[in-house]
Amino acid sequence: MRKLANSELDRKSVDDFKKAEKTPIIIILDDIRSLHNIGSVFRTCDAFLIEKIYLCGITATPPNKEIHKTALGATDTVTWEYQKDVLEVISSLKSEDTEVWAIEQVEKSVFLNDFAPEKNKKYALVFGNEVKGVSQKAVQLCNGTIEIPQLGTKHSLNISVSTGIVVWDIFQKLQH
Repeated sequence: MRKLANSELDRKSVDDFKKAEKTPIIIILDDIRSLHNIGSVFRTCDAFLIEKIYLCGITATPPNKEIHKTALGATDTVTWEYQKDVLEVISSLKSEDTEVWAIEQVEKSVFLNDFAPEKNKKYALVFGNEVKGVSQKAVQLCNGTIEIPQLGTKHSLNISVSTGIVVWDIFQKLQH
């Protein structure tokens, strides 16, 4: 086995990325404090051709040196928009027939492994603050909630890790 060089990976150019058909997933980041988490989410969204990221509340926006450290240029490829009020974003997306799901631990949440996305629908996924999670008002406005099953002693995962897990799971379910 030989490790591949970057030149052998056949990656898209920025122009090719922008023209490519996107995965019908939108990411909504609400009140994310860590600039590294934001950058990491951009990079994950680039990897899976995610349609768009909404940055809401106190979530910082590019250009930003600390976001760039982990995004590694993904802020140039992934479409993003800043909106102050996450509730307005959720309402607007729902009015456009986008299914909006909070990633949170709540009563009657659907475990990620049981979530079955429909191929002809667009999904928006709401990820909340590192300490407080997705706000109750946002949860109530969503179509539902998805929970990542966890078996250890901790009750949460880092927001960028959660994004990677959920995006990968839904991406691969939509592909098959």
